[in-house]
Amino acid sequence: MSYRALFLIPAFFLVLFAGREHYPIDGYEETGIERLLRLQRIMGGEIEGEKPPPGAQRSISDITLNLLGSRGDTLQAIPSPDLELQKSVNAIFPSLDESYSVALLDITKGRPIRYAHRKQTSGYQPGSVGKLAVLAAIFSELERIYPNSFDKRQELLRSREVQGGRWVVPNEHEVPIYNPETGFYARRAVREDDRFSLYEWTDHMISVSSNAAASVMWRECILMRAFGKQYPAVTEVEAEDFFKKTPKKELAEMASSVVNAPLRDIGIKEDEWRLGRLFTHGAAAIVPPSGGSIGTTLGLMKYLIAMERGKIVDQESSLEMKRVMYLTDRRIRYAASPALTNAAVYFKSGSLYKCVPEEGFKCGKYMGNVYNYMNSVAIVEQPDGRTYLVVLLSNVLRKNSSADHYTLASRIDKLVK
Repeated sequence: MSYRALFLIPAFFLVLFAGREHYPIDGYEETGIERLLRLQRIMGGEIEGEKPPPGAQRSISDITLNLLGSRGDTLQAIPSPDLELQKSVNAIFPSLDESYSVALLDITKGRPIRYAHRKQTSGYQPGSVGKLAVLAAIFSELERIYPNSFDKRQELLRSREVQGGRWVVPNEHEVPIYNPETGFYARRAVREDDRFSLYEWTDHMISVSSNAAASVMWRECILMRAFGKQYPAVTEVEAEDFFKKTPKKELAEMASSVVNAPLRDIGIKEDEWRLGRLFTHGAAAIVPPSGGSIGTTLGLMKYLIAMERGKIVDQESSLEMKRVMYLTDRRIRYAASPALTNAAVYFKSGSLYKCVPEEGFKCGKYMGNVYNYMNSVAIVEQPDGRTYLVVLLSNVLRKNSSADHYTLASRIDKLVK
């Protein structure tokens, strides 16, 4: 990456923000993600709106990878549990549901690296945490197109706009819509006629966990693989024609390869994490499911470590992925813990539930009685220097376990301290 042009801000913004704390929305000039410009204007007092919590007000240029070089090299394999940390982790869970699985890695500078876990190989449906695999796929396929220029990869993300089409239905996650010229702002579900840049689709996929956006970006990864260096010039008619004429079995195999191969490249085994189905019914009708989906805390921890080591595709891609994870629209579940208010949190949450009629039980959102997966992945960087990676997966039936997740976040933060 050429850092000389990184996060340039117009002069009037520099004056406006003089003396203020920096924050991640200074990435608008780099990415063209319009919701970031709105946050930039909110933070500068130009317009009214809700400000992000203190821990979410870092400059993107202050975001770095924590495990570069020799320190990260010691983590080519997951370490054995630290006895003291493992004892502390074990003490948290006896009163909670048996389904909880956790992996915790303390990488605080000035300390030995410490690891602890619980049921790290137990398989769960990853839900929206699986969108992190799509994130890795995006940067992996971009590297195939422009192997020698990260600047060109970013320019493609910023400049190429694509329409959602039938891939986005059905979906319920609302995405932010902002017009910098008129000031119009709204939150609504993605429509078939919506057009966003690849960067904005990626942001919608991670920051608000849009299933529609995830299917669109998975689609674009398939097209990148299929068309290679010709992809930047592919029209929507050509793309539609490709999906109509390519045999379903071939599409399924290609879809599986683009999202799962990057995981295998960083040492995550198939039974530790894989994706098998696109995130919307509309997309799955075009590209059939293949192989099913599964996630483990072990597999997801390997992902976080590889990203912090700069090993997902390359160092520049890993850093950009970490920045995308920082730009979460709002903090929920694990990340909503008051203990993390002042911490930088790089976060993804996911859930999936299903209900059947049951006497004496009324189904509600995130309260499935067949399955009720709720998952959290986070990198936490506290102002006092504490830095740790955590993965929490659960399948607590008949209960919305969001409160348990942010309570656990507080307890884990305290024991790392």
